[in-house]
Amino acid sequence: MTADRDYTARLEAETARGWKRALGAQAPYRHHIRRVVEGRVLDVGCGIGRNLHHLDGRGVGVDTNPHSIEAARRSGLTAYSAEEFADSADAMPGGYDTLLFAHVLEHMAPSEASGLLGRYLPYLRPGGRVVVIVPQEAGFRSDPTHVSFLDLDDLARIEEEHRLTREAGYSFPLPRAVGRFFIHNETVSLSRLR
Repeated sequence: MTADRDYTARLEAETARGWKRALGAQAPYRHHIRRVVEGRVLDVGCGIGRNLHHLDGRGVGVDTNPHSIEAARRSGLTAYSAEEFADSADAMPGGYDTLLFAHVLEHMAPSEASGLLGRYLPYLRPGGRVVVIVPQEAGFRSDPTHVSFLDLDDLARIEEEHRLTREAGYSFPLPRAVGRFFIHNETVSLSRLR
């Protein structure tokens, strides 16, 4: 479901909503992403490139949805399918300061989430940062393509499997209790490659 044209169209429609643009709804999320990532970023599950736009050219995206990749490219971003990325000049071992998994891991079983993270770790420099962002309860319920609800404890298990050291875990933009009813509240985990 996340790899079809309808999913991309939904992402594009959400981004284009006039009231969200008028109110600057993305401003806190843009500021947050810029604050938590470091240096060159590999955005795994980049979708249509919302976070890549926030990074002002410091990022490369990878996604499984060919329609989303095309939308990201149309807007001037660098985005690849997994296969394209592996064969590209951007697939440099240790070539990224941050791996970003924003609203990706909830779309799969925890074992698959761990496998995905592990697949891209070789592209992270030693001591580099991993940023994982997942929805809280209301956000999880809002999308039928979500498979696994993940909290900080679940993310800690995945991080430990890959010898990542947690630096911080928190709720954004509002306190954790708000996530039960506010769709856009997120759980954020920041960790480092040992």
